[in-house]
Amino acid sequence: MATAGTFFGGRLTVETGDLTALEVDALVNAANPGLLGGGGVDGAIHRAGGPVILRECREIRRTRHPDGLPAGRAVTTGGGNLKARFVIHTVGPVWRGGSAGEDGVLADAYRSSIREAEAKGLSSLAFPAISTGVYGFPKDRAARIVAGLLKDYFLGGPKLSRIRMVFFSAADAEIFLKEAAPLLTGSP
Repeated sequence: MATAGTFFGGRLTVETGDLTALEVDALVNAANPGLLGGGGVDGAIHRAGGPVILRECREIRRTRHPDGLPAGRAVTTGGGNLKARFVIHTVGPVWRGGSAGEDGVLADAYRSSIREAEAKGLSSLAFPAISTGVYGFPKDRAARIVAGLLKDYFLGGPKLSRIRMVFFSAADAEIFLKEAAPLLTGSP
């Protein structure tokens, strides 16, 4: 894991590396509505976490979300074989050009994940870049939305002691930092 940026006295870090290897209270999974695994971060978390995550996701589908988890919402399962105790699954928006409410749904995905962590009394949470892969959300736009949301969170009396933004590639972390750092540090 390589740290690319630190904000709010170390409470928010921007890093590159393998999300599934982190020792945190919860990892956020950029899930699809079916909650049954897939590609990218979703597939990596399911593979590393083992079958217990899939079993719990199937139970959530059976009992709470038979039509799939709506975009912007989040649910929690155990971490299975991961070092993280929990996985918070959230569905981000598919990019449709920016006029279909995607910005709000992306913000809701992050907010609902944070609320899930707080409801469980957790202190540390690690996010991937939600919706910026196969869902096509522009990385620079997502960075600005997420940075604004996290700034408001940390300035508003946060319950979580640490949030880690974890990117698979250094290039993606650089895009995030370029867009987010001015918002997070208060620079113009």
